[in-house]
Amino acid sequence: MTHLAKLTFKTVDRSMKRDPIIARRDKLVAGLKEQKLVHAAALKKEDHRVERDKWMTNDMGERVLVKTHRRIRPWFFEQDGGWYVQCRYGARVIAADGTNNAVFVKSLTDVATVLDVFLNATAAGELDAAITRVAERRPALKPGAAKAAANA
Repeated sequence: MTHLAKLTFKTVDRSMKRDPIIARRDKLVAGLKEQKLVHAAALKKEDHRVERDKWMTNDMGERVLVKTHRRIRPWFFEQDGGWYVQCRYGARVIAADGTNNAVFVKSLTDVATVLDVFLNATAAGELDAAITRVAERRPALKPGAAKAAANA
């Protein structure tokens, strides 16, 4: 016990609390930075791919770690003689101004300025309410279940 007697012991609860608004904001900023890379690749007429690790079973039946490439889907698309840029949180589209879900620009090069505006607005906290609205989970109800619950 002489070795342990030299140490100072204390009881502590580790707090891992993080503000959910800041966490959502950081997630959106990371997505927007990724979209800037997607845009740079689109200007060169290429796909932006990210290398990731994946566990697969080889011919011998062993599980091995393999590096694969995953294509990142752009948040912008060409339609109506111009380009539409959407801001997304996960798979959901954010209505940045409260009602509309996309920004229209004339050319692909203008997409970068819209992404920069979204990035600056997110960092400043202007999109926090829109992110919160989109991030909240709604209960998945079967068709007619809401009506049955109301009648009960």
